[in-house]
Amino acid sequence: MSSSSDGLKITGFDVYPASIAYSHVERSSRVNRAGVTDVIVKLTTESGLVGWGEACSGADTASIEAALRSMSRFVLGRNAWETEAIASDVFGAGLWDYRPMTGNFAFAGVDMALWDLCGKAANQPLYRLFGGAQRKSANYFYYLSQATPDDLAAQCSEAVPKGYNCFYLKVGVNAAAEEEMLAAIRKTIGPSAKIRIDANEAWSVPEAARLLTRWHERFDIDFAEAPVRAVPHALMLDLRPRVPVALCANEGLGRQSDVVSMIESHAADVLCFSSYWVGTLRRFHTLSHLAALHGQRVLKHTHGEFGLAAAAGHHMMLALPNVEDGVQQTAAMMADDILVDRLPIADGPEWGLIEGAGLGVEVDEDKLAKYVEAYRRDGQFLPN
Repeated sequence: MSSSSDGLKITGFDVYPASIAYSHVERSSRVNRAGVTDVIVKLTTESGLVGWGEACSGADTASIEAALRSMSRFVLGRNAWETEAIASDVFGAGLWDYRPMTGNFAFAGVDMALWDLCGKAANQPLYRLFGGAQRKSANYFYYLSQATPDDLAAQCSEAVPKGYNCFYLKVGVNAAAEEEMLAAIRKTIGPSAKIRIDANEAWSVPEAARLLTRWHERFDIDFAEAPVRAVPHALMLDLRPRVPVALCANEGLGRQSDVVSMIESHAADVLCFSSYWVGTLRRFHTLSHLAALHGQRVLKHTHGEFGLAAAAGHHMMLALPNVEDGVQQTAAMMADDILVDRLPIADGPEWGLIEGAGLGVEVDEDKLAKYVEAYRRDGQFLPN
């Protein structure tokens, strides 16, 4: 265990709930929201070093803010290198293992800030603390907004010249309308680009089997995310042999044990999750390696996120061996961010190596204050 003499003893713990609008409304079978509200975590050490993290708000920002404040007693006075020991105390002695999803959503921001401090102390980007880069860049998807076929064709026409080759559409609301949307997408992006769909568990097994078979024949669907309920796994296992489409799991991965169960069941070909789901970057990294041993691929999931969470996820995408292309992102649809520099994926599908220490991004504290005030004034961007 490192000593406090290295200046990494944590003496400051601050949280800032903030709201930033989307450039357009996000609609699916589960959400209808106009922006993102997350809680920013700022950890300060006795030497004045600052680490930043981003906690996912989920259904209720106030509960995440309260959870973070309750966790502060396990963080203050500790050395930032004690990432695993701090997590163990928060979830064990702090009893957050009894409320795992709220605990994971909140602590993921603390964990992110701890790793940011460690990377800055070592003067290394985060991916090097997780074994080094296994690729020079990661490819991200284009997140389409449900609309008329003409509007979707326009969205695709804007994205194709930018180099996007993976297009993602939420489905599960109106199958007839979605079939017309898919026809417009395929016609515009050409025969080789990938179409992925996400039903957010909206379908029954027979409905999923019928639609996925039909849509794959007509539009060559690359994979279907959450076509049916993930729990029990028997539903996905029943669906798999009935469709010619790869299946991706997202819902149902809310705890470490859930991810292990999904991996061992082989109910999905791809796992789409993040440190929010399992609480820490280390857990996400470890579970992704377990998926690799089972021949499964992984993607970073996004609930909607600011640049801090996007950067942390990108470090993982650089470091892991089994990353699928078309990583999830909402940077391209954010009206603004809290960072000094614009993220590469705000303007295109590729994000290369991050050279800066820690997360490798810089928070604009004036912007942060602006969006904290937006939250205090207008409240949370609710899921619906």
